[in-house]
Amino acid sequence: MSDSHHPRPAAPLRVVGTPRVKVDARAKCTGETRFADDLFFPRMACGRLLRSTEAHALIRSIDVSAAVAMEGVYAVLTGKDLPIPFGILPVSEDEHALCPEHVRFVGDPVAAVAARDPWIAEAAVNAIKVDYEPLPVIGSIEEAIARPTPQIHPYADEGNLHRKLALEFGDVARGLAEADLVREDLFFYEGNTHLPIEQHACVALADADGKLTLYSSTQTPHYVHKALAKTLALPPAHIRVIALPNGGGFGGKSDPFNHEIVAAKLALVTRRPVKITLNREEVFYCHRGRHPVLLSVKTGVRRDGAITGMHFRCFLDGGAYGSYGVASTYYTGALQTVTYKVKNYKFDGIRAFTNKPPCGPKRGHGTPQPRCLLEVHLDKIAGELALDPIEMRLRHLVEPNSVTANYLTVGSSGLRACIEKVRDESKWGERRGRLGPGRGLGFAAASYLSGAGLPIYWNNLPHSGVQLKLDRGGGVCVFCGSTDIGQGSDSVLAYVVAEVLGIEPLDIRVVTADTDLTPVDLGSYSSRVTLMTGNAALQAAERARELLTQAVGAKLGLPADRIGLGGRRAFDTANPEIGMSFAEAVQCAEAKFGTIGTVGSYSPPASKAKYRGGGVGPSPAYSYSAMVAEVEVDATTGWVKVPRLWIAHDCGKAINPLLVIGQVEGGVYMGLGEVLMEGSFFRGKLGVHKVPSLLEYKSPTTLETPEMFTYLIEDPDPNGPYGAKEAGQGPLLPVMPAVLNAVYDAVGVRIDETPIHPHRVLEALKRKAEGKEARVGPTALPKLEYAAPVRVPTPWEGGDGRAVAGEPVGHKKKPAEAAR
Repeated sequence: MSDSHHPRPAAPLRVVGTPRVKVDARAKCTGETRFADDLFFPRMACGRLLRSTEAHALIRSIDVSAAVAMEGVYAVLTGKDLPIPFGILPVSEDEHALCPEHVRFVGDPVAAVAARDPWIAEAAVNAIKVDYEPLPVIGSIEEAIARPTPQIHPYADEGNLHRKLALEFGDVARGLAEADLVREDLFFYEGNTHLPIEQHACVALADADGKLTLYSSTQTPHYVHKALAKTLALPPAHIRVIALPNGGGFGGKSDPFNHEIVAAKLALVTRRPVKITLNREEVFYCHRGRHPVLLSVKTGVRRDGAITGMHFRCFLDGGAYGSYGVASTYYTGALQTVTYKVKNYKFDGIRAFTNKPPCGPKRGHGTPQPRCLLEVHLDKIAGELALDPIEMRLRHLVEPNSVTANYLTVGSSGLRACIEKVRDESKWGERRGRLGPGRGLGFAAASYLSGAGLPIYWNNLPHSGVQLKLDRGGGVCVFCGSTDIGQGSDSVLAYVVAEVLGIEPLDIRVVTADTDLTPVDLGSYSSRVTLMTGNAALQAAERARELLTQAVGAKLGLPADRIGLGGRRAFDTANPEIGMSFAEAVQCAEAKFGTIGTVGSYSPPASKAKYRGGGVGPSPAYSYSAMVAEVEVDATTGWVKVPRLWIAHDCGKAINPLLVIGQVEGGVYMGLGEVLMEGSFFRGKLGVHKVPSLLEYKSPTTLETPEMFTYLIEDPDPNGPYGAKEAGQGPLLPVMPAVLNAVYDAVGVRIDETPIHPHRVLEALKRKAEGKEARVGPTALPKLEYAAPVRVPTPWEGGDGRAVAGEPVGHKKKPAEAAR
């Protein structure tokens, strides 16, 4: 075979073990030929990453000679081999597949090996010698504020503050002045990780003409495809990404990752398939999980609980890289206004860089932390006003078909029905405060979006596309770029198409998440798939139905609008006995129009928010949830148990109720872990994760899972397919504050931080017994000069969604520009 089919890699790649045929002793005896490193059928190589042992350092040198010399090693890469940076957001492309000269957290990849088996690969990476020059470690939000140098990234808005932003809608100072009661509360929400059962893994292979295919457990094949094209400097048309069904994602597989790019590069230079599977500890260091957030809220209310002004401040510990962090920061301030009426609203957001694994999107992306504080805060306000917490909320719900202070358009809202359902089913009025010592009830409500209103890369292209192919045998194939990560999105495509065409879901084959075969879908995140791909599938199916009814009508001598589809038949709706099978209808259409294929696409409606930052928060529809949690608190040990809870979720229309209930209860389970036990904790200045394993990182089991009473509230939204809205993320949000409020009802103490570890409960009980404030949690915010806010008049002030004057602060150069 000519070398022209296999271009040789340019320096500085270390490629060893040129593909060759080996004949071992057994083969000589038996006469069989054994292909260990065969040129024509190369065996799959095992890839392994060498990760930094320093939390913050410059790389003085890397010695790979020992690894290169090892038998069975095919290639060794360092950062010089992958110099082009990447990142999920175009404003923060600050990562390298392998760090070229600067490591920013323990676990940052610095070199990679491809070898014959995983043991050789492991030995090879351990043989690589890296000489580091340690730098001061930034370990917390407070340190990032206090120590602007050395900068973790030069493109930060200020020192080690990745983003400083501020938005004000209306006049909050005036709103607070008009209030009968003003209250301020602080809260700390600990970071935690996704904990999918399936670890991150990928397989890359390059064909003879240099085209690349990557199989990966990713939630966003479209964005992985973009990252590969950029970092490998390959034409996008020469790259194929296939996302396999995920064994759990929860947001943790939404970024393009180092190992995906490295596997692809190794496949290109070794001319063989390369597989990289991260071990569980590596998954903890990849992270992209929940941001630790320090929050404060000051709210002014009338005597009936009406909110006249609200000021939120959020300090996010972003870890070492940008990831989705800019969006995460905006999200911590965006959705407070879509549940209860807020007349004037202000938000200050600060995201800090620290030398810890980078944070990003986890189920509920950016919204669980502020929602937790808000719902606890409202309970405290209700107590001061001597109002029932549920009844106070019911008085001031955001109305359906309205616009909020920050220009989010609320369509359908089943929140009132959700609240009333859990109130009645839990017997709230009869049982709250009357369950006896150590037992209590708590309430919380929440909302989440059904897909983001804008794509990550702003453009006018559809967010989701679907193609249908109808064959003569009556089969229908649905092609869509979405990824099923366990939420059942593949089945939603089948249900929607089957409903329109009058056939059964089993008659439909679904092909998803293949960038060569399927139209673009932006990915499985932000609870967007059911609404967006569902709408695209609905449009494609309706176009197919139109072709079928026209053809059948012509065949039967009937107008097309009299042709119905159902029961795997096409028939005259006025005389159903007249008709034909679905397969015959497809044949009629093919004879009339040629091969039958249709397309559909979906783009969200335009947002009313025209200010900078208004791209985060708008959604085609918002789901709503309400929960009552019952807890038991052991005053001797501080242990908190949740024996039962009631949750109602407004999902619009449940296309598959069983799947929706599964999503709701999965969110509840995850929320219980976050409030009761889970946390990403690190060892001081070392930047080392304390509990990077399933053994040590505590998460609920079936033994800790309470009895759940789950109610689906169906309030169809006109923007959803058949009225459907999201169910995968919203139900998590009320769990944490409902449990925290229940602990207060049970023992009269406030735990204003998560998780509720027993020592915190005991400390609060001790303070209560000593006559001190019966509370544990943060007592002050870091001293900081906040950004001047972008001021946006509210709709009731005659605003049009635009800022009145001045440019938004906190938007500086992109990483590449800063580096120049």
